[in-house]
Amino acid sequence: MGTDLSSSTFAVTGSMGKLATFALSFLFVLVLSSLIPSTEAYDSLDPNGNITIKWDIMQWTPDGYVAVVTIFNFQQYRHIQAPGWILGWTWAKKEVIWSMVGAQTTEQGDCSRFKGNTPHCCKKDPTVVDLLPGTPYNQQIANCCKGGVINSWVQDPANAASSFQVSVGAAGTTNKTVRVPKNFTLRAPGPGYTCGIAKIVKPTKFVTQDGRRTTQALMTWNVTCTYSQFLAQKTPTCCVSLSSFYNDTIVNCPTCTCGCQNNATQPGSCVEGDSPYLASVINGPGKNSFTPLVQCTSHMCPVRVHWHVKLNYKEYWRVKIAITNFNYRMNYTQWNLVIQHPNLDNLTQLFSFNYKSLTPYGGINDTAMLWGVKYYNDFLMEAGPYGNVQSELLFRKDPSTFTFEKGWAFPRRVYFNGDNCVMPPPDSYPWLPNAATRLTSTMMMALFAALAWLLIYV
Repeated sequence: MGTDLSSSTFAVTGSMGKLATFALSFLFVLVLSSLIPSTEAYDSLDPNGNITIKWDIMQWTPDGYVAVVTIFNFQQYRHIQAPGWILGWTWAKKEVIWSMVGAQTTEQGDCSRFKGNTPHCCKKDPTVVDLLPGTPYNQQIANCCKGGVINSWVQDPANAASSFQVSVGAAGTTNKTVRVPKNFTLRAPGPGYTCGIAKIVKPTKFVTQDGRRTTQALMTWNVTCTYSQFLAQKTPTCCVSLSSFYNDTIVNCPTCTCGCQNNATQPGSCVEGDSPYLASVINGPGKNSFTPLVQCTSHMCPVRVHWHVKLNYKEYWRVKIAITNFNYRMNYTQWNLVIQHPNLDNLTQLFSFNYKSLTPYGGINDTAMLWGVKYYNDFLMEAGPYGNVQSELLFRKDPSTFTFEKGWAFPRRVYFNGDNCVMPPPDSYPWLPNAATRLTSTMMMALFAALAWLLIYV
């Protein structure tokens, strides 16, 4: 019996060991998979936002086709900013680009196998950029030549697309012989976008200018690209500070939010606003680069958003918002701000900003998009005395939810130009003056327990 018991115990222990090993292995794989960035990005405030690349074949040629490629920005508030989009792909066969209108490749590649007419690009993996404004008219098509800048469709729908025409050779000449390109990439202008595979869809239909006739593409395929702020940059680009009329405390952006001063790995990464050498630094060798040159601050962010609870009325309350640009190398044209707060459903009046309600959760009106008034404050200038814009919001109080307690009056999330800004920790928010004297439920329970102990044992 002893031997049998020992054997069975050993068997059970062995099984338990295998189970534990399996559990640890599963946990390891789960943790590892969570650390690997997903190719599918998801923005909870813009769950359906994406960049769609539509490739429409308009004409067959003796050795290929002519296509119009359009990049649509279906993101509600995220622009493609200067220096603009950079599009790439890999040809499925040995295709070449004979010519382009409205865009160009950055490299021609090796075209030595061609005699006579030389293609525009012979690379297996071409890289395409938009042409600049002012391009001669005969090199343009509709929606081209904006330096690769594409605005969001909510803020500026007329400029939410960019197009170019491409003549492709050494390709298929029918729907059955043409092959869709692979490995699409989109930089806008840096990393952040992940593109899926090209999918053949129903041919696009076009309406003539007089509206009396409809034509359609010979063949169409779409590519969808989604954005991830984690892939775009490892450090934040903006932060939020807070203040209120009922508390003298000003809660600044967390220290070193976007970097730290005197960083040994990045010396000279900021410049003092009152430095006598400020002009020479700004106009130095890097003046035409888009690398941020920020004013020295404790947070080192290019942009700070300040939310100030300004006034309290009987039926209303007022907030002042100020956006400050600390970047000496960036003018933010067509900037926007997205704010999440439960009282936005009762926003009554907005001063000097445009406003649109966003309902990312299907009917819950707690998210708003704000942007400047054209020709007035839609241009957020570089760091300096004019590098800020501000407005005020007037809210109607909802008796069932309104309170100044526990930081309720401050936003839940803030985005600037589509990037999530870092908020201060909730325990640092400006509280009501009598908040310090209040006892939380946990403290009350601890106090009652202590009193009970004293009554019983003392």
